[in-house]
Amino acid sequence: MVRFLSTSTIRPTSQINDSTRRIELTPWDLSLLLLDHMQGGLLFLKPTPLQEHERKTNFIDHLKSSLSRTLDIYYPLAGRLAMIENDDGTTCFFVDCNDLGAEFVHAAADGVSVADIIEPIYVPQIVVSFFLMNRALNYEGTSKPLLSVQVTELIDGFFVGCSMNHAVADGTCFWNFFNTWSDVSRGSSDSLSTPLPIFERSFFDGIINFPIRIPNPCKENAARVAPPPLQQRFFHFTKEKIAELKAKANAEMSTDKISSMQALLGHFWRCVTLGRGLDADQEVQYLVAVGARQRMHPPIPNEYFGNAAQAEVVTSTAGELIEHGHGWAALRINNMLASKKPEEVSKFLVEWVRNPWLVKFSAIRSTKLLTGNSPWFNVYGNDFGWGRPVAVRNGLGLKFEGNLTVFPGKEEGSIDFEACLLPETLVALAHNVEFMETVAT
Repeated sequence: MVRFLSTSTIRPTSQINDSTRRIELTPWDLSLLLLDHMQGGLLFLKPTPLQEHERKTNFIDHLKSSLSRTLDIYYPLAGRLAMIENDDGTTCFFVDCNDLGAEFVHAAADGVSVADIIEPIYVPQIVVSFFLMNRALNYEGTSKPLLSVQVTELIDGFFVGCSMNHAVADGTCFWNFFNTWSDVSRGSSDSLSTPLPIFERSFFDGIINFPIRIPNPCKENAARVAPPPLQQRFFHFTKEKIAELKAKANAEMSTDKISSMQALLGHFWRCVTLGRGLDADQEVQYLVAVGARQRMHPPIPNEYFGNAAQAEVVTSTAGELIEHGHGWAALRINNMLASKKPEEVSKFLVEWVRNPWLVKFSAIRSTKLLTGNSPWFNVYGNDFGWGRPVAVRNGLGLKFEGNLTVFPGKEEGSIDFEACLLPETLVALAHNVEFMETVAT
């Protein structure tokens, strides 16, 4: 049981210049208006008595203060979405940096320990209660905060859970914000580990014009179908096992092009497809969130604040995928990624403006697998002043059957997957000897 102890509105400490008050949304942003917020959080052990004594203020007050100073840097997160209704029935959205503030909740999970979160095979249901904005859709950012933070105290630890509007930012921005906040909290404001965010939209000059007119998402949003009973499980892959999978995949296909990540994705796709028990002729798809920053010409800087990724698809039949080794699947993913040139990225943006469409959960079927996040995000480097996290966990946002979230592991070179699947598929994976031999216990 999680109890709310206090709720606060956190605003930047400084005033926003009127010239930077409006930030336009791109096709990558707008296409996500009907989806959930991003939700990610970190689990920490409670400070030792010595650290407790050294702290000058209550750690909740300290986190609030450091969040306010972080919002001086990430000031759009203290704003709201603005929607303009046009005479032709379309709408335009932008971020209004109006300083209405982010939400901060202090909560307590009575009787819950750190071990209760990290030791079970499946992610416990109580983790959902560590996040705000559960099932809130991105277009609701016209009235709801773009950033909500919940700090939940446990018996021997605390969990910092962030919910961020996905029409405003992607995973790169999410973890850049987290890294900056932890730097500020630790007293490293003058030497941030992450470059300052870039909010300008000049990277799209000559490709698309702003504002972009789209159908009204409030009218498009159909009643949400209740998802089937799903479970989440973390799978840990060591640096050594990943190297083995990469070598095997490249040897199978007589190439050296397949990367470690592609080998791991191909392995997982094949094993999940086998665990789902699909008919051999049934079509299966792997949707990979492909970063577009380095695929633009010229490239968009990593510190660009906004979405810069699009889902690309690799298709097979279940029988074909299972029959071949994971190297075949990995090479298919490699070929898809290699084909995404700058001109294709620009073409996507232009065509989307001409014929805008919004991603809906109803389009994600149980024969699909979708991978998001990245093993290169700085997750375990987030130290708010009382030690590094012991675990990362996600909330309810963007949870659907087949969602695979990738994180760096705690050990250098290792990778963690959080798989959201039907219980029977997870059981089948656990009984797949070939798969479990690659997973660290």
